[in-house]
Amino acid sequence: MKAAVLVESKKPLKIENLELPELSFGQVHVKLKYSGICGAQINEIDAVKGPDKFLPHLLGHEGSGIVIKVGEGVTTLEEGDHVVLHWRPSKGIESQTPKYKMGNSTVNAGWVTTFNEEAIISENRLTRIPKDFDMKVATLFGCAVTTAFGVINNDAMVKVGQSIVIFGLGGVGLNLVQAASMVSANPIIGIDILDEKISMAKKFGLSYGINSTKVDLEKELNKILKGNDADVVIDTTGITNVIEKAYEITHKDGKTILVGVPKKGENVSIYTLPLHFKKILKGSEGGDCKPDEDIPRFINLINDSKMTLDGIITHEFKLDEINSAIDLFRQNKAGRILIDLDG
Repeated sequence: MKAAVLVESKKPLKIENLELPELSFGQVHVKLKYSGICGAQINEIDAVKGPDKFLPHLLGHEGSGIVIKVGEGVTTLEEGDHVVLHWRPSKGIESQTPKYKMGNSTVNAGWVTTFNEEAIISENRLTRIPKDFDMKVATLFGCAVTTAFGVINNDAMVKVGQSIVIFGLGGVGLNLVQAASMVSANPIIGIDILDEKISMAKKFGLSYGINSTKVDLEKELNKILKGNDADVVIDTTGITNVIEKAYEITHKDGKTILVGVPKKGENVSIYTLPLHFKKILKGSEGGDCKPDEDIPRFINLINDSKMTLDGIITHEFKLDEINSAIDLFRQNKAGRILIDLDG
């Protein structure tokens, strides 16, 4: 089985042949179809939280696949099921984490990994989907869609007519725009450094797009919001000065939600007095989504043409090309990038 392995921090992944372990209690053997790439994997590669104690290890937490075999104790899935692989826990057992073999070396893995052709996954990191549902689109339910809709519904609890500003219009940002539109936020303002992303976001309900490299951001926001601060501001970038700006432009009774994570040691400086009153600053953990409940709802919305993910996926690569895919992700010039693991 081929996999992309992180052998050394801040270095390209290595494509290696691994031996899968035997299934243990609560584990499921899955043949991967597609994997997404998320900022979390970039953070792992770059060791932004500090020295990586688990090298070498596998990566990836957003994917789709087909169940090959289920281990003892698994009750929610069976052989042949189509599934979404997600990092947020849902129904089922949380198993022990698997260890793969690479020659004489051990390769570590978490409860879910997706940068590998086949994987041993904890039952509670899998959600069954209909067999006729597009597996490419299903991949996005592993993180991008569930995180974004969870941020809007659970973290920000956006109300009809509230103004919202979104920094960063990548895969999560585009879904934030759509989710905000579906709950009738107004206006929905997106900020990015690429006109192409702003144009794409307008297809999903963006009211105004601002390229922060071309105009005075504060003047543009002042014009759009008629001198008011925004009710909700969401940052997906993890860039410290962007986080500071997001907090600054949030209304005194509003909410600043952080999706992106700064590198370790990069501190944010804010004036905290408003937090003692009604202003809220919150870091999101995957939008507090519940995959087993949320994913079926999203599938129903898509099947009923009340929600679309057309255009979110902008690039596809083979597993052997994964380092090129990661390089493209780092350039912030893509929507969601998929890795095709189907041979």
